[in-house]
Amino acid sequence: MSKSLDCIKSGIITENPTFVQMLGMCPTMAVTTSAINGIGMGLTTTVILILSNMMISALRKFIPDKVRIPAYIVVVASFVTIVQFLLEGFVPSLYDSLGIYIPLIVVNCIILGRAESFASKNNIWLSMMDGIGMGLGFTIGLTSIGIFRELLGNGSVFGFNLMPNSYQPVTILILAPGAFFVLAGLVAVQNKVRLTKAKKAGSEISVCERTDGCASCTNALCSGKAYTIESVMEDKKEVEK
Repeated sequence: MSKSLDCIKSGIITENPTFVQMLGMCPTMAVTTSAINGIGMGLTTTVILILSNMMISALRKFIPDKVRIPAYIVVVASFVTIVQFLLEGFVPSLYDSLGIYIPLIVVNCIILGRAESFASKNNIWLSMMDGIGMGLGFTIGLTSIGIFRELLGNGSVFGFNLMPNSYQPVTILILAPGAFFVLAGLVAVQNKVRLTKAKKAGSEISVCERTDGCASCTNALCSGKAYTIESVMEDKKEVEK
């Protein structure tokens, strides 16, 4: 159960495909002119991600290594076609809004990346959980960007006007450059929060007060290093390198 929760937490927070891994930038930039488009593309990708992960995991022992990437594309393309027909038949307005970006899900690097790095190495249940986590993370990312762009660029969210009549929309935010501005702002805020938490965690680690060295230390829990906020940040930089 803990592995399942870790998969979901990883996709939503620690390895969020939009704000951390910066994957799937093409639909992120193109379709997030409104919140409804963002959540529509996010949920569509989530469904395909879950189904393709499960199918690839089920077939992982039967797919030869030499043709695994073409096989993954065939699996993903099959599910994309099914979902595309369902959207066209039951949600035509969303289908028209997303347009060409629905078939382009076939080559979305999030789906192919998770198929190669996770689904092909894990069982069906964990692959499904990974698809849910990554899909929800992608949906949250697209919806967040869409909310900010629609609110500041049009004065509304999900079609409901929230700004006063005197508000002058920042039109550039619903144009192509606006997606970059909003994404950069949200990523900056997230990095600031993560850095603040890292500093706080580092400051709470106690410093070893022994002055006679580590040779005579009998504390089994001691790591053999006096941790300070500076040393924690240095370790973080080394890991990132």
